[in-house]
This record gives sequence, C-alpha cells and structure tokens, in this order.
Amino acid sequence: MSISPFPAIKRELVAHRGEDRNPGVQLFGRRFFADQTVTELLVEMLLVAASDKRIGKVSFSHPLPALELLVDWPAKQEAADNAAPLEYAPKARLNLKLFAFLGASKLDTRHLTHRNHYKDLLNELRRKIQTPGTTSTDDVLRTLENLFLGYQGVGGQRTWCAQSFLPIGRTFISAETLWNETEAIQHNIDDWDNLLGSFTKYFSLNRHRFLARGGELLYLQLCNMLRQPISRIQEWSKEISLGVDDKETDPEQLHASLMKVFKEVLNTCPQAVERLAEFIDEGVETETAHHTDSDKDGQRRFTACGWCPEESWPEGYLFALEFLRLCTAQIDPMERLELLELLCAMQVIRSLCAQSVRYAGENYQQKLAGPLGYVFAISDPDGSHQALKQISRRSVSACERMIYAAMRNPQIKGIIRQKQGNDKDSYETSIYKEADSRYGYKYFLALGKRMGMIIPRRGRGARFVINERLLRLLVLTVMRPGQRITYTTFKRMALVHYGMAFDDANISAASVWSGGPSILTLGGNADQWLVEMLDSAGVLIRLSDSSAMVASPSEGVEEELT
Repeated sequence: MSISPFPAIKRELVAHRGEDRNPGVQLFGRRFFADQTVTELLVEMLLVAASDKRIGKVSFSHPLPALELLVDWPAKQEAADNAAPLEYAPKARLNLKLFAFLGASKLDTRHLTHRNHYKDLLNELRRKIQTPGTTSTDDVLRTLENLFLGYQGVGGQRTWCAQSFLPIGRTFISAETLWNETEAIQHNIDDWDNLLGSFTKYFSLNRHRFLARGGELLYLQLCNMLRQPISRIQEWSKEISLGVDDKETDPEQLHASLMKVFKEVLNTCPQAVERLAEFIDEGVETETAHHTDSDKDGQRRFTACGWCPEESWPEGYLFALEFLRLCTAQIDPMERLELLELLCAMQVIRSLCAQSVRYAGENYQQKLAGPLGYVFAISDPDGSHQALKQISRRSVSACERMIYAAMRNPQIKGIIRQKQGNDKDSYETSIYKEADSRYGYKYFLALGKRMGMIIPRRGRGARFVINERLLRLLVLTVMRPGQRITYTTFKRMALVHYGMAFDDANISAASVWSGGPSILTLGGNADQWLVEMLDSAGVLIRLSDSSAMVASPSEGVEEELT
C-alpha cells in the first residue's frame, strides 16, 4: 500500500540530505519532531493560519484556502507528483521580541548589535511616549516590558529571537528566527543596520528547529479533510457511530466554521494590547520589519509547507470537530489556549498511532481495537488496581512496538535502501536510530509523558492515565457545547475520538490487542475512579445509583444523547 502525500508535492528522498529521507517522515508526513514543544505545535499551526499564503499563483490572506481551491489541489495542469506546495509568509516580529525578551535572556546570548539596537529602540520609544503628571517614561517602558514578557510562551533558555510568545493574538505569533553567532563573529559585525543588509546570513528563518513543521502538518490535515466528499465523511462517521449531525459532516459548513473560529482565536487579545505590540514592532522603527519580512528585491519571504499522508483524513476530521467544539465552548480564553495546545499534542499522538496501524502488519489490525485501530487502556491515576495497571503497561508497550514495526514496513525500507550510497547497512542502522528517537516510538512515549497521559515521567512501568486537564479536554471535545450524554456514551465517545478505554469490555479488548489474554471481568469497578473525577469536576449528573449523565460545562442550548 503506497503512502500518497497531500499535497502531491515532489518528496525529497535523497540520502543524507533529503527532507523526506527519514522513515518517520515517510510514514507520518513532514514532520512531527521531538524537539518541538506542545506550545509550539499550536503556535506554528496558528502562524500558518495568520500569515499571507499562496498555492501556485493563487494568493490569499484568510485562515484557510477557499474550498474550491482545496478540491482542485493539485491543479489539473500540474503533474501528479509535482503539485504546488502551500506557502506562507510569516512575520519575524524581531523588534517586539527584542523589547520583551532581551532583558530576561542569558547575558552570553546578547550580541553587541542586539544590545545597541535595543537601546536605540528604547530611545525612540521615549521620544514617542507622552506621560501625564509624575509618571516617568522609564516607568512606562518597564511596565510594558514586563507586560509583554508575561506573554512568553516557550524558549526561555534560548537566544531572545528564538523564543515564542503565547499565541494570544496574531501580532504575537511569529516565525522561528535563529541567530547565527558564528557568522557574526567571523565577519566582525558591530552595527545593526549592516546586519540587516545581509539579514539571512546572520539570522536563519527556515531551519525548522523549534517550529519543526508539526504545526504545518496539523494545518494540512485540516485542509486534507476538507477536500473529502461529503458522502465519504458521512459514511465513515456512521460506520464508527460518531454521533454527529449533518452540519458536522458537510465540508462546506465545516470550512465556514473553521474559518470563523480561526479568526476568533487569532483575535483573542484585547485590541489595545495588539496595537501596542504592533507599534513596538513596526511603528517605532520600520527598517527591521522591512528587511526581516522581505528579500533584497522587496518581495515577501515565503516558507513552503511539507505534506501529510492523504489517507490520514479521518484523524484530520476528528481534529476539526474537536477544534471547533473547543473554540466555541464558553470558557476563559487563556484556558482555551492551554487546551488547544493539549489538543494539538493529542492529535500528534492519534496521528502516530492511527497511521502506524495501517502499516505495522496484520497483528495490529484487529476489529477488537476499536474505530481508530488501537486502544489505550487507561488506568486509575493512583495505580491501586493492579490488574488494570498491568494491562495499561502492556498497552503502552504495544503502541511502541506498533510504531517501531510500521516504520520498518517493507515499502519504507525499500525506499531507504534504494536512495542510499554504498554503505547501505551502516546508513540504514543510523537513520533508524534517529527515526526511533526523534520521530517514532520514543517520541510517542516522550510526548505522552509531557502531556501527563503516560506516567511515570522516569523509570520503568509506563502506563496510560488521564489527569484533570485531559479530562477537561475530553468533556469539551467529545460532545458539543451545552450537550448532555449518558456516562456510557461518554466512555464510548472517548474510545471513538481518542482510542481511550475505561470499562471492562474495552479494557479487555485492549488486553487482547496488546498481545495479552481476554479479561472476563475486572471486578466491575475498573472505571470507578473516572466517575469520581467527573463528579469532582462538576460535570457528572447522577440519575440513580447505576445511571448518570455527563454535561458539558459550556453555556448554550442543552442537548441530550442517550
């Protein structure tokens, strides 16, 4: 079975330097990568949505391509394996980053040119700020610097320009910019203006070290899903008993809803703060923004996205539903951002596992494994249920083995050996070592631990659990805002959306899928801890000793699903 890329761009498979040569990229797309943090997955996805974009000769600035363009991508005149990529033009926001992060960065990362430009920026701000009464401009500047530093998202140990803001608004979302200190030392650069004249020599914009393309891939999964015929989406939704309405299976309505919520998320920040950020970045000094966002000919700098597996559209569809439900829930905007980060990480976990099921071999393709083809046996957080704990551990190990096996699919191994040089065995060993660690099963394990879905953080005996944040995510994404569903339906939806098993029957299926025995019973209380967590979260409505409902805490019209 061939892995078809979307969009159907030409893949770079040249040994030692092609972007797609790694078996993890060949399997999952370009690319999910261990060095990208959970926050940066969301930052990068929103960066693509917020930036000006183009596909071939068609340019647009709204969050998503038009549906007609998506359906006809690649264009009819393009070769089947050489479609135009999606390109976007992110802003670097260097002045804003310098103002917010330089004072809190490590001393040895503050180059002379950076310090001098920072001083010039402050002097220009002093000249343009008017203060009433006894308030000094320096007090205002310190307050503003602390304000923007408070929006620091990730990268506190990095050079100031490689750090990222929390994606609270479009002005705070910026491209990855890396400082090339070696080049600056070699050329004895001591002036910011001279540095800007050869900007791409001293700053790198396309190395994808921290914004490592994972967010781009998530964005492409949404685009890929929107291209599917409505009949295909409806058929698959019915097959897995997803419980969606007509609006949630119609690509046209999904497209319109996603466009709306992307705009709302990008405009979360208060306008006064957005205008301040824009003023510091471009209003005080304009040359930096001009040189960082445009090339020597004055043309915008565009970055080309990679690709995702075309067959991964079901994962993209679930992600779209969950993204929409989370964005329309009546919750605090900062909590929404935190949960969106978690959702992006869950989508990576789901993508790694669902795609691995397709290529790991018949041993992992069992109907007992549920709609997604895999099962996470979720154990009680305190680990008091010993049988459940052992099944959960086997479940984690089975996922690791599955991802390991999928990356060694004969089709992928054949491409690797075909593209290598003379020393094939040595190259194959080294590339699989990197793939397992940074793209494959070790990345799956590390990401699960970062999210709190796999414990312990260190040592043996890794098992699946959920914490309060993950439970909150489940409640807000497996049902629509304002909806009430039975507790039994809630557990089934968790299995359908995320592959999570909580009760005896599905835990038994997880045991069989993991290579263990079928479990007749776990005592009937395997999920009692889940009932207690839902009750503590205030979302469980007890109807009787044996019956309960789970209610979305969001405001809205209440719906019931039995």
